[in-house]
Amino acid sequence: MPIIKSAIKRAKQTTKRRQRNVAIKQDIKSAAKAFIAKPTAVTLATAQSELDTAVKKGLLKKNTVARRKSQLHAIAKSAGVKLAAKTAKKAVAKPVTKTSAAKSPAKKIVAKKPVTKKSAVKKAPAKKPAAKKTTK
Repeated sequence: MPIIKSAIKRAKQTTKRRQRNVAIKQDIKSAAKAFIAKPTAVTLATAQSELDTAVKKGLLKKNTVARRKSQLHAIAKSAGVKLAAKTAKKAVAKPVTKTSAAKSPAKKIVAKKPVTKKSAVKKAPAKKPAAKKTTK
């Protein structure tokens, strides 16, 4: 057991983090097994969500999760699982209002004037002190 106060705190933090990491990894494994047992769009989404949380928590690397997701998608494709379309959510999320539709056509396109550079004022070169002439 550590004796120093900071080492005691570090040991407590390590055990908490380990428990959290083990729990997240177990959730990933159980979600993946559930998807493999019964491949559906819902189980695929939960498995992907668990993998994404592992990346967010810094438990797994981004490329590792990408590889695992790809494997899950391959299984889903071979099982014939239909994936939910993301475009439908976007269309429903933001309806067009009258005010935004009325403002759009009213905008005029105006040709911009070419930007001219202002001539920079050149400073005179600094004068060097006159060198002393040496006689031979």
